[in-house]
Amino acid sequence: MSEPVSALQGAIFEGLVKVEEAGPCGMITLRGDLASTQVKTAATGVAGVDFPGQGEANCAGDKGLCWMSPDEILVLCPYDQAGAGVAAIDKLLAGTHYLATNVSDARARFVVSGLDAREVLAKLTPADMSPAGFAPGRFRRTRLAQVPAAFWMRDEHMFEVICFRSVAQYVFDILTAAATPGSEVGFF
Repeated sequence: MSEPVSALQGAIFEGLVKVEEAGPCGMITLRGDLASTQVKTAATGVAGVDFPGQGEANCAGDKGLCWMSPDEILVLCPYDQAGAGVAAIDKLLAGTHYLATNVSDARARFVVSGLDAREVLAKLTPADMSPAGFAPGRFRRTRLAQVPAAFWMRDEHMFEVICFRSVAQYVFDILTAAATPGSEVGFF
């Protein structure tokens, strides 16, 4: 079996903030009735964290759950555990209406960290990035410039961003442009 290769092979930029491709990550899209105890149990069993509320992400280390929509949750796990995660979900939800798909190779993930991380993302998204509008643990599915993306706050100065692998270079480029020294806005 070959080793997984990330979209940008670990690209890193250091400017106002550090922008780094996070490398391969297991990602499972789970669609179904998110109010169902069975669906929640399947998701939390693979991720090992509590089920998040609407518009939230609950992550610990390389595992987590991100609320994507009223009928979709993103399950994060180590890359090499995604296949087994889908199999575990399939077993737990047999006979119910759901969809579980390993999307690990279709996505790219970035970490944006530093004191100005909020400001860098605010330059690119229509989302309310004020501290009152977006706090640690919040999750947002939106756009970054011209492409769909999602992001969440791990802590006050660290965001994780996911996008389609096909636009990974574009997302890295716009993040680095927004983090270029001399482009400070100083709003937050």
